[in-house]
Amino acid sequence: MANLYRDTGVVLRVQKLGEADRIITLLTQKHGKVRAVAKGVRRTSSRFGARLEPFGHVDVQFYPGRSLDVVTQVQTLDAFHVDLVDDYQRYTAACAVLETADRLTAEEGEPVLRLYLLVTGALRALAAKERDPSLILDAFLMRAMAFAGWAPAVNECARCGDPGPHRAFNVHAGGLVCHNCRPPGSAQPNQDTLRLLGALLHGDWDVVDGIPGGPRREASGLVAAHLQWHLERQLRSLPLVERKAPLADG
Repeated sequence: MANLYRDTGVVLRVQKLGEADRIITLLTQKHGKVRAVAKGVRRTSSRFGARLEPFGHVDVQFYPGRSLDVVTQVQTLDAFHVDLVDDYQRYTAACAVLETADRLTAEEGEPVLRLYLLVTGALRALAAKERDPSLILDAFLMRAMAFAGWAPAVNECARCGDPGPHRAFNVHAGGLVCHNCRPPGSAQPNQDTLRLLGALLHGDWDVVDGIPGGPRREASGLVAAHLQWHLERQLRSLPLVERKAPLADG
C-alpha cells in the first residue's frame, strides 16, 4: 500500500458506475483534476458516500489504479452544499463555478493550485451569504479566465495596447478596444460597467459594492459572452443562474 497518496479537493461532479459505485471528479490542491472510483458509495451502508457530493471540500486518500484511482478514505473539510442547496441563486452560481473549473482543466494530474484556490474561495463566499452571488460568480469567472490566459482587456486596447479609458468592448477582439481598432458591431457599455469589470478582476470590492444593478447586469452579460467565446460552447449551468437586482438599485 506504499503507493497511497492524499490530497485535498473539491468534488466537481459524480457519475454512476455499475450497481453501487461512482466516478468522482475532483479538483485537488496538489494533483489538479483527479478522476477516481468510490466503491460502494451508492449503498445506504456506505461510510463516506454523503461526503463525496458536488461542492464537498474534502481530504481524500487515493490508491492508484490502472485507469482510474480508487478512493480509500474521505474526511469532510467544508460541507459547502449545506448552505447552497436551499438557495437557488447561490446554488446555480456554485454550479457554474464547478462547471467552469471542470472545463478549464482538460488535463488530469496537472497541478492548478491557483484555480483550486479560486474555486474554494468562491464556494466559501457563496456559502457565507454575505455578498451578491452574481458578483461572486462574475469575479470568479474573470479570475478564472485570467488563470487560463483569457482575461478581457479592461484598461487598455486589446489590439494595440493603447491605454484607456476606451468606450467600446468587443468579445472577439479580446475586450476593450480603442476608436481606431474598434470592429463593427462592438458594444459600448456604460462606464460603470467597465469600472466594474476591472474591479471584479482585481478584487476591489469597495468599488464593486458601489456600482448599481444596471451595470452589474451588463457586466454579467459581457463576462458570460467572453467566457463562452473562449470555451467555444455555452456552459450548461450559466443560463440557469438567477440574476437579481440589488434592493437599493434605482
